[in-house]
Amino acid sequence: MTANVASEMTLRARHLLPMGGGAIENGWLRIAGGRIVALGRRELPGPVHDLGDAIILPGLVNAHTHLEFSDVETPLPGDGGLPVWIGRVVQLRRDRPANDSAAARICKSIEAGLRESAAAGVTAIGEIATAVLPAAYGPDGPRVRVYREALGLAAAAVDAARSAATRDLDRLTAAGLAAGISPHAPYSVAARLGKTLLRSACRRRLPAAMHLAESAAEAELVTHGTGPFRTLLEELGAWQPAAPPTLLSAADWISQLAHGPRGIVVHGTFLGVNSGDEALARLTRHRDRLCVAICPRTTRLLSGSLPPLARFRSAGIRVAIGTDSRASNPDLSVLAECQALVAGGLCSPAESLQMATLHGAWALMMEKRSGLLAPGRPADLAILRPARPFRDPYEAAIDPGTHVIATLRSGKLIAGRL
Repeated sequence: MTANVASEMTLRARHLLPMGGGAIENGWLRIAGGRIVALGRRELPGPVHDLGDAIILPGLVNAHTHLEFSDVETPLPGDGGLPVWIGRVVQLRRDRPANDSAAARICKSIEAGLRESAAAGVTAIGEIATAVLPAAYGPDGPRVRVYREALGLAAAAVDAARSAATRDLDRLTAAGLAAGISPHAPYSVAARLGKTLLRSACRRRLPAAMHLAESAAEAELVTHGTGPFRTLLEELGAWQPAAPPTLLSAADWISQLAHGPRGIVVHGTFLGVNSGDEALARLTRHRDRLCVAICPRTTRLLSGSLPPLARFRSAGIRVAIGTDSRASNPDLSVLAECQALVAGGLCSPAESLQMATLHGAWALMMEKRSGLLAPGRPADLAILRPARPFRDPYEAAIDPGTHVIATLRSGKLIAGRL
């Protein structure tokens, strides 16, 4: 997957999109020691690798995905909404062989997802992992922050779940990987378990992520203990009517996330709708350390509409972009997510790319390493070639006919070729 390129080189392209300022036409970028040492638009003496009509921008950031499902060829149907779709995901897991090769299969799926991501110009990923397999995340692909996911509604399972999560966080740290914690969602995590995990993350100064306000059925379960999620949990044997779990609302979980150094609200589709008003208000108050990661095509599959981007932006909340997984998406292309937002009239091409670079890096606490082209930063680059001429380089970057021709992490080629 990795091929070394020259330790020192200068690339020239029709456009540079630094994302920390305006586009640079006929620009160049010099790399040495894996870092960007200079960039500009004037002519340079010495050898230059001229990429012609290409576009150079920061490596894209996939702020939320589940690489475990990268071997799913076709997304699972979304009819019936989120609770029904989750039932299909559970069935998918149950249909897979439970044997000694299960870990090897998950590793292969993760590795396939990393290769696909690199080929799509992604250099940083926020990965949600139920099974923590540090060996799957090698140095030859995108940077990864692995959020250890946890689920549990039974009070008796809290201590065991906390111990398992602590052990896995230690394994990730020992492997040199960036770590995080992810209590799954209000409908799958009891209050005591989620609070315990978030306190642990706070002590370690680790970021957290949580699926919140994905479905109207979530609020119905939390408020009344009824609805499609109650039915699903009973079918799965996870809901005990004699001892129902204590559940927290999206608003309460946002307050818990705000105790940590950085937090991601994943999806947030129903924030600001009815009972979600208070949740959106709390998220707005804590926008200095919380953001939203939207997955446009997944949200459209499961809710019939694109994410409420205008609602988040009017509140001044940072918005990052994710692909969720191939269980709900046909691919892991962040640029395709940008295309969906722009085609839906929710933002401009430049705004979509800002979410896919700067905001995504901030969401993952990688803002000092990713999301921006500037001297001193790691040379994490996505190099694109449009299929036709464009006046606007941002529009060109997200055009469906544009191809990623190379992806570099710290100046090393991880996909494509120069």
